[in-house]
Amino acid sequence: MTNKTEWILCPICNSKTRNKIRDDTVLKNYPLYCPKCKQESLIEVSNLKITVIKEPDAKTQSR
Repeated sequence: MTNKTEWILCPICNSKTRNKIRDDTVLKNYPLYCPKCKQESLIEVSNLKITVIKEPDAKTQSR
């Protein structure tokens, strides 16, 4: 039984990150850091399909 593995690509700059996933990997709310563009993205992974989670922008508190 062989498992297929892939590098996780940065959703911002499309370069390889330091993380690999297998076809049976499941991630939820995973903070993915890219060493090239120094950005962090929140992702979900299942069946080698990577989905970027959009975080709502922080709103200023009105008084």
